[in-house]
Order: sequence, then structure tokens, then C-alpha cells
Amino acid sequence: MASLTVDFFHDVVCCWCFNISSRMRRLASEFDLDIRHKTFVLQASRTEMASRWGTPEQARETILGHWAVCRQASDHPELVNIDAMRNAPFDYPHGMIAAVGCKAAERIGGQAAHWDMFDHLQKAHLSEARNIADPKVVLDAARALGFEAAPFEAAFLDPGTAEAVEVDRQSARRLQVSAVPTLIIRETGARLVNGPRDDLAAQLRAALRLVA
Repeated sequence: MASLTVDFFHDVVCCWCFNISSRMRRLASEFDLDIRHKTFVLQASRTEMASRWGTPEQARETILGHWAVCRQASDHPELVNIDAMRNAPFDYPHGMIAAVGCKAAERIGGQAAHWDMFDHLQKAHLSEARNIADPKVVLDAARALGFEAAPFEAAFLDPGTAEAVEVDRQSARRLQVSAVPTLIIRETGARLVNGPRDDLAAQLRAALRLVA
């Protein structure tokens, strides 16, 4: 039985989620955590992107400014390729297609598969400047991770998978989650404050003392 269950709300396009995911992977093993992945797409379409950020050019420059700050705090700054995304031949992507890909992986392989897909698509987005709003990129990721093509594509196209993304979005709203990454310890209701690995570990130890 896991020591703690942590709901991890994330969006593939979120650079801060990239930082926290690798740290939580190490901590999940160290603290025997049950990480439950929740897709929380901040902008789910090009229309929502325009409403939030303005023109595609404004969106790219503003978001890449956030990337620069995030890269400074990253354990792996060399993987945050700002120049490649600045020069990418497509508008900065929304996160809905990638979220559906993560849920498709989850429907086939559970939480571990969701996490693997999430990390793979984040690498495609942040390191390789691929367009994760293109379904082909998600299907390529599935093949790279060893999913059988036909079952994965069926899950990816199944309307129930997109509905599962919306269920996570509604759950986030009920919990008053408004930003990503958000990590909530179910046993205590506490929210982990995003920070370095040692700070996160200290917060987990405090939560364990409360539930002991």
C-alpha cells in the first residue's frame, strides 16, 4: 500500500510541469507514492489560445518568456530548447490533443503509461519543438513507447477518451485548481509547493507525520 496518494494536475505544454515531473518520479520511488495523473488543459483550442494570449506571435513570445524563467529553475536546463520553439514553423500549440494522447495511454496501460506518454510528449514539445497539437506527433509518440498502433489509435479517437480529459478538467475546477502543476495529497488535502526536490521531500515528510 502506498504511503501517500498524490493527484498531479498537469498540461503537456507547461514547462513548470516538466520540472516537477522528473522530481516526482524520483520522489515517488523514495516515498512509495501513488501518483494519480490528471490532465488539466489550460487552453484547449486555438480560440482559447487567442483569447488568453492574443495573436500567435504574442502567444509565442510571452510563453517563451515563461520558458526562460522555468529553464533557470530546471534540473535539466539543456532540455528546454527555447530557440527551436521560437523558430518552429507552427503556432504555439494548445494542450488538448496531447492530453487526449495521455488519456489514451492511460486507458490501455494505466497510470504508468499515462506518465510515460506525458513525459515523452513534453520532450517532443520542449526539447524537439514538435507540434504536439498535431495528432500525428501523438501517434508517433505511442509507437516510440511500444504501443500497438491500432489499439492506441482506437483509444485516441474514442470520444470517451476526450470525455475523460473533460472529467479531469471538471475535477480541477471543483478543487479550485487554477494553475499547473498542482499536486494535492489526498490524505491531508495539502498542496505541494512547487520547488526543488529537497523542498518537495520535506513537504512529503511533513505529510507523512500527519497521517502516521
